[in-house]
Amino acid sequence: MQSKDKMIIGRLESIDLPELGIKEMQVRVDTGAKTSSLHVDNIVKYMEKGQPWVKFDIHPDIHNVKRLIACSALISDIRKIKSSNGTSEERYVIETPMTLGSETWPIEITLTDRADMNYLMLFGREAIGKRLLVDPSKVFLANR
Repeated sequence: MQSKDKMIIGRLESIDLPELGIKEMQVRVDTGAKTSSLHVDNIVKYMEKGQPWVKFDIHPDIHNVKRLIACSALISDIRKIKSSNGTSEERYVIETPMTLGSETWPIEITLTDRADMNYLMLFGREAIGKRLLVDPSKVFLANR
């Protein structure tokens, strides 16, 4: 669905993170979160060619925890993030392309433990930017 030059999305959407090997991950759109966050396990920082990288595992299907994707990415930043429960933690930030509907653009994602959450990823305001509008009464509008 389109509104002038902006795509309208719902409170839940399905995205691809092609550089991480993830297709059709359901994400919760959260305009209250500044940065998007992704649930990962086994985070290990390492150096490659003088630059900080991070290795991590993703279980992209919340209903099939045996499926595992081992990923690595260049660390673009380390930020102190305040979670919805008020606690702060330092998180690695990566930048990776994201595909939503027919559009692909780079987004920043913080890596964290979201095991106790219903969705593996929150899609935050910075990723929404000036290109999307959110209709919280709808779901999965981008791929229609």
